[in-house]
Amino acid sequence: MDAHTIVTPRAEAYAEACTSAESELLHRITRWTHLHTAYPHMLSGAYQGQLLTLIAAMLHPHTAIEVGAFVGYSTICLAQGMPQDSVLHTVEVNDEIESQLRSNLVEAGVDGRVEVHIGSALQVVPALDEVFDLAFIDADKRNTQVYYDLLLPKMRRGGVVLVDNVLWGGKVLLDEATYDTDTRLMDAFNRYVQQDSRVENILLTLRDGLMLCRVL
Repeated sequence: MDAHTIVTPRAEAYAEACTSAESELLHRITRWTHLHTAYPHMLSGAYQGQLLTLIAAMLHPHTAIEVGAFVGYSTICLAQGMPQDSVLHTVEVNDEIESQLRSNLVEAGVDGRVEVHIGSALQVVPALDEVFDLAFIDADKRNTQVYYDLLLPKMRRGGVVLVDNVLWGGKVLLDEATYDTDTRLMDAFNRYVQQDSRVENILLTLRDGLMLCRVL
């Protein structure tokens, strides 16, 4: 099996064709990101973005947090699914992208419900005196488990934690002897969650893998 073939391109294309399309704004954000950033693959994208919106809409979270905003695509998707009186805290470490992030939130009309924190989540998350209903982790992968452990005590019972990229390009499916450091850490995180009595979980083979946890 090729490391990057998790779901066949034909199946992905069919699934996307049978999923609500992204808005004109999100399409423009996608195009801008591909034209102006070095890592456009960091976008959640239309397919996963729609899942984030639907999960937020079904949960009706009063307070949510996102670790890793990038240009705000996933932030907008989450916020658009949340109630009008809710608050979404989003944390982004890269201050060079802050202006575009904030501009996208304004254009989407969700800036009034999103609190932007520019800085390391290792410092930002512990300082937040909040109880969260929903969390989405999509930041530097070497600290994924650290972010997860920082957030779990701040989640309400029944709250949902989503963690992106847990299949790591399919590399976690290969022989462990071939693992690089990042792959080893992601595999260790997945096994850690599987043994975590604080949650019930399911690993979805969506795009690059999405771990969905419900806090017990």
